[in-house]
Amino acid sequence: MATAKENILSRIKQALETPVPLPFDEPDENVALFARPDESLAVLFASAFTGLQGNFVYCENASHLPRLVKELITLKNWNKVYCENKEWKLFMTEQSLPLTNDLAGCEVSITDCELLIARTGTMVLSSAEQEGRTASVYAPIHICIASTHQLVFDVKDALESLQQKYGAALPSFISFASGPSRTADIEKTLVTGVHGPKEVYCFLVEG
Repeated sequence: MATAKENILSRIKQALETPVPLPFDEPDENVALFARPDESLAVLFASAFTGLQGNFVYCENASHLPRLVKELITLKNWNKVYCENKEWKLFMTEQSLPLTNDLAGCEVSITDCELLIARTGTMVLSSAEQEGRTASVYAPIHICIASTHQLVFDVKDALESLQQKYGAALPSFISFASGPSRTADIEKTLVTGVHGPKEVYCFLVEG
């Protein structure tokens, strides 16, 4: 007499031998799931990013960026800023801004990014950048510096762009971050800053 386990395995085997046809047509991979709107990718990203509690700052050109970042650091009175980007470290040293090499004890980190996904308001980060794996997620506050040429419309476009850039040598760590970290696991109450930064700023530079 067959056991319950044997009966279950037998039924699974029979089901696999006679597959059930899909109740819908096979999807066409060449057809986009989301229609691209008429508005610019920068506007679309800003809307999605701020809707997820991110802080968005637009810079008309690269020359305005250092001043805006300095103003933010001064306004927020941050005393421990972590950054691995050589140009930004030099700028902060020249401006006597509070730079620290201690990631574990910093208040805010400044990083670059791979791409920005406009539809979802997402920053694409990777271990191939100068900051590595931890700077964007370890610090309580994250500042991301990006350019408009890094904007793509959707996740599919981002994955294709990374594939073209790195080929078979993709970074070992790729992260998709949309605003501050959040969870609603506890009594369905949304809490931010649980598993990552509680505040996220994105400076988008035209160019």
